[in-house]
Amino acid sequence: MIPRTYTHPSVLDGIAAGAAWADPQMDPTRIDWTARRAAAAIPFPLVDGRPVNPAAPTGIRYGRNELGHWGEQQCADAIVTATTVHGGRWLLLIERGDGHGWALPGGYVDPGEDPTDAAFRELAEETGLIEQFSCADETLPARYVPDPRASDEAWMVTTPVHVNLGDGWNVLPPVEGRDDARRAAWVPAVDYDCLAWHLAIAYGGQVFPAHRDLLADILND
Repeated sequence: MIPRTYTHPSVLDGIAAGAAWADPQMDPTRIDWTARRAAAAIPFPLVDGRPVNPAAPTGIRYGRNELGHWGEQQCADAIVTATTVHGGRWLLLIERGDGHGWALPGGYVDPGEDPTDAAFRELAEETGLIEQFSCADETLPARYVPDPRASDEAWMVTTPVHVNLGDGWNVLPPVEGRDDARRAAWVPAVDYDCLAWHLAIAYGGQVFPAHRDLLADILND
């Protein structure tokens, strides 16, 4: 079988527009990988000068699929939970504007930015929720996420930050979808199955594939 090569037209458009998220270099063998590999949250190999996804294969051997970068893209995601006076746990999610489902608020870590700071920044940008409440946060280890937009040469690694707003809420803090989030909502999250069921029934939606394992680990712990 001939290895599949694919880069989405939106990536090419991003390169043409000079977007910060899109590597302008079309040939990954021309990139100096020394610094990128040193900064990687999860080590990855090079084969013939090309980066290889540590969780490959994805089905697309060469090219970037829908991701703008070559190699690892570091992201940060905010896992915001709150418990009501009745003892129910709720999780804050956003509906992605690209049609990939419901996800944790999050996004790219800017160069030189601390991942925890990035998670709070993205939380405010996508939901309007800012760090104005008494809360406890825990930055978890970086982990590979199976993003459906990835390829064998471009993939996502996220640093999850768990933000617990505490117990005893009568009314959960107001949120709204902003930036590239279509909407934001508090979703009941006793466990992962409860979360997925509610999204399907209430919104006809599903969990963003990249976040399914992560949320199952957190909610079923």
